[in-house]
Amino acid sequence: MASNMSDELRTGALVYHRGATATGARARPGKLEIQATKPLGNQRDLALAYSPGVAAACEAIYDDPAQAAELTIRQNLVAVLTNGTAVLGLGNIGPLAGKPVMEGKAVLFKKFAGIDVFDIEVAETDAKRLIEVVCALEPTFGGINLEDIKAPECFEVEEACRARMGIPVFHDDQHGTAIIVTAAIVNGLELAGKALPSVKIVTSGAGAAALACLNLLVTLGAKRENIWVTDIEGVVFEGRESLMDRWKSVYAQKTDARTLAEVIPGADVFLGLSAGGVLKPAMVASMADKPMILALANPTPEIMPDEARKASPGAMICTGRSDFPNQVNNVLCFPYIFRGALDVAASEINEEMKAAAVRAIAALAREPSSDVVSRAYGGETRLFGPDSLIPSPFDPRLILRIAPAVARAAMESGVAKRPIEDLRAYEDQLNRFVFRSGFVMKPVFTAARAAPKRVIYADGEDERALRAAQVAIEEGIAVPVLIGRPHVIDVRARRYGLTFKPGVDVEIINPEDDKRYRDYVALYLERAGRRGVNPDRARTVVRTNTTVIAALALQRGDADAMICGLEGRFRNHLRYIDQVIGLGPEAPDYSTLSLLISGRGAYFLTDTYVTPDPTAQSIADCAILCARSVERFGLTPKIALLSHSNFGSDDTPSAEKMREALAILRRTAPGLEVDGEMMGDVAVTPILRDRLLPNSTLSGVANLLVFPNLDAANIATQLIKALADALPVGPILVGAAKPAHILTPSVTARGVVNMTAVAVVESQVAGPGSAA
Repeated sequence: MASNMSDELRTGALVYHRGATATGARARPGKLEIQATKPLGNQRDLALAYSPGVAAACEAIYDDPAQAAELTIRQNLVAVLTNGTAVLGLGNIGPLAGKPVMEGKAVLFKKFAGIDVFDIEVAETDAKRLIEVVCALEPTFGGINLEDIKAPECFEVEEACRARMGIPVFHDDQHGTAIIVTAAIVNGLELAGKALPSVKIVTSGAGAAALACLNLLVTLGAKRENIWVTDIEGVVFEGRESLMDRWKSVYAQKTDARTLAEVIPGADVFLGLSAGGVLKPAMVASMADKPMILALANPTPEIMPDEARKASPGAMICTGRSDFPNQVNNVLCFPYIFRGALDVAASEINEEMKAAAVRAIAALAREPSSDVVSRAYGGETRLFGPDSLIPSPFDPRLILRIAPAVARAAMESGVAKRPIEDLRAYEDQLNRFVFRSGFVMKPVFTAARAAPKRVIYADGEDERALRAAQVAIEEGIAVPVLIGRPHVIDVRARRYGLTFKPGVDVEIINPEDDKRYRDYVALYLERAGRRGVNPDRARTVVRTNTTVIAALALQRGDADAMICGLEGRFRNHLRYIDQVIGLGPEAPDYSTLSLLISGRGAYFLTDTYVTPDPTAQSIADCAILCARSVERFGLTPKIALLSHSNFGSDDTPSAEKMREALAILRRTAPGLEVDGEMMGDVAVTPILRDRLLPNSTLSGVANLLVFPNLDAANIATQLIKALADALPVGPILVGAAKPAHILTPSVTARGVVNMTAVAVVESQVAGPGSAA
């Protein structure tokens, strides 16, 4: 047995699975581990988790089995199960050799849908005995994902298990492929102007995936009399006895044709799930106009895309390979189908749920692609068309479209044992999973939608700003103003598949030609004339520096908030904002607040970008201003003044500075919940804090962490972001007279959107000027 891969890829894959590190050290082999979700730090924890406390959970489930969903992991736990008889393109390699594939499937479930998985490899090839093994697992799992079981045994196993079990049993090789293929065909036929009931479909291959594709297509309207199936023995015809079974016989045609070449002429759709090279160019040339060719054999398709296009220039082509457009990849759907099914405790995944997934995937492909997708493809923007019939596996919106559609279909078809009462709230929950900023940002977005403001983007030609403007319009959080050349913005917006119209949906300020130029120059001289800016310099800067233009627009009232910093150094941007906008009346100086959202929660860190070595008074002033910003997120600030010292344990200058800052805060802002000086772990671990100072004036976990200097704050921010895979929001500039924010070059489009909402809410608080 040998797979077709390069030596380099083979070596890298083995190193990856062994877990060798860059230093040569060995990490834990494989791709999975089990982590406790509850604390196990003392004897009481053990008593709650195991004996004797666990008996309470057992008794509750015995009295009411539905309680298992509330007291155990079962409702979020799926078995990925195989007997290794049809693994990927490797064939019958057995269950042990198939284990790396099952581990891979498990991490995809977790990564894309937050579903936990036990991979189960069963040494059993007899279908009846395998059925007994699978059915016996029902108490453990909320769903079963059958994987890599050869046909026709896979049909028998799934059919019997679905009939006997009260949880979803889903053979992904069949149905996952079928759902994506059908979505691609739906979109391809729409582009070709054809209707599913009238098209001729020809397959090469009659295994589990091919037959599942045909069954789903028939469910959605394809006619059996228009479907022609071929396999290694040739055409599936009435009366054929060789390599036939009851599932394949459904598609037997009354015909004298015996080969693929004889049935392919006039076909609108070719579905290949067989072997490389079986579809010849001459066969493609004989197909109908604008044919769909799904050549899904791996690693060599039934026909290479370039050959198919030479034979039929209008052909729309899908493959199973990632190096060609329109990759049919099961990760597009299986995590999200299970997510929706588990969340309503569906007893099965039925045809209605699969059809709902098809429609959701097809519809998503027609939407403009997200920045996440663009980055995953090296900056390429994917627009709906012949080369983009299905979404990218990296599109974060897949779960937001598929899971609710599947859950809704389960409820409407009567298989949901625990229906979702509020689907909108469920969608919000999924949104929080996708972007991780959803929960913390939700109050901010809600407030922004209530009274949108005009937000000006200094880097208006940047892809991230353009995408943020599109989202701001769609979500109704702001009225975007873009600084940039109109023709460049228009071309790039169309390139990225964005639908807003420059000058209509968004206002444009053109640095090269704007009627307000003279007014802006005069205002710049007024604001910066005594800070080294002469008239010639002012005229040049107002033509060339978009941060200055944005600040002037904000100062004049042409915008309500500004965002800059997608390029260039933070301090340079701050200098221009200071020249034009200046400090607010209650702000002695500028500071920044960085929000980091991790699996443990949301933490605000300050001052992360501005003051290298602040005084105690500056630290106190900064804490007060930052606390107000935290409140805009709907949170009560809990402030920890950080140090290497705990409550007087050291008398170094920095520790004394933080102690002095605490004294100032208690005098000037007695209503704030604050304490210090303390170490970082003491700030976020109440148990530790209670041991050191039981009467601390800080309760619970601190959410506003104030550092003694810029080095500590910035280093902590970058380390937490990297090591904890925390999502950053900000930096949020604090102290400016008007809402002005300087982002960093590493920010994503979603980060710009988040800061847009923050800026809008800040503008609402600052005063009038709501956008119409």
